[in-house]
Amino acid sequence: MRVRIALAAALLLAAPAAAQNVRAGIEAWQKGDHSAGVAIWTPLAAKGDADAAFNLGQAYRLGKGVPIDLARAQRYLEQAARKDHVDAATTLGVLLFQNGNRTGAMRWLKKAAEAGEARAMLLYGTALYNGDGVARDPVTAYAFVSRAAAKGLAAGQATLADLDQAMPIVQREKGVAMAEAMLRAKAVPAAKAAPDSAPKPRPAAPPVVAAPNASGGWRIQLGAFGQRAAAEALFARVRGKVGARQPYYVAAGKIIRLQVGPYSSRAAAAAACAGLSGQACFAVAAH
Repeated sequence: MRVRIALAAALLLAAPAAAQNVRAGIEAWQKGDHSAGVAIWTPLAAKGDADAAFNLGQAYRLGKGVPIDLARAQRYLEQAARKDHVDAATTLGVLLFQNGNRTGAMRWLKKAAEAGEARAMLLYGTALYNGDGVARDPVTAYAFVSRAAAKGLAAGQATLADLDQAMPIVQREKGVAMAEAMLRAKAVPAAKAAPDSAPKPRPAAPPVVAAPNASGGWRIQLGAFGQRAAAEALFARVRGKVGARQPYYVAAGKIIRLQVGPYSSRAAAAAACAGLSGQACFAVAAH
């Protein structure tokens, strides 16, 4: 995920401190002056501004304008997430998952998923299906993944296709009914609602794309699937964004996890994830 931004850094630096706000920091960041953005957001976050805290969390997570400091990034992201900042809750969940705190990660991803954030719905739904940091619940998993897919998230659509193949029709029908109930309970005003409807259970057969294998270092994990073909299809879609990195198809019971690498460090893997905008992605240690 990348922080959004837009004005001249020189104008921002010349503006009186009282006139500078979150938008001013965003505009400085857009112009490449990350340090100015951080300087503007820091006092605003200290006063409790959730957007400023989220942007600072991103800065410390990515190491832009400041050295990478994941502990400080986590603190700022949690500050924003506690004020119902949905993007912060999603990013915090991913960061905690990367650091091995799966239970803590699911707390925040669940919160963001229940708020309707597409990536959080996919990540939380996948975790529910796999039992990663949360009790396994295929029906609720199908409900969240189907909603992520309905919002147009490509990875959500690919994962839903896998669930259609891996789950019995009875469970899928219950998942669809649950997704519809979620939408009714959510009751978002029509003028502000994003496209979000629960698709009917249906089979899918993603194409198979051959890929090489490798080993070592850190990797990024892009999804978990019931069929290797779907994992291979996803790698085919992201191949142009990962350079010469290779795919790994890691079996976990009946699930195939798509990982790509190797990367020399967790930071390098996390940076690669940041470059895959809109794609579910975690840094993981190679086994």
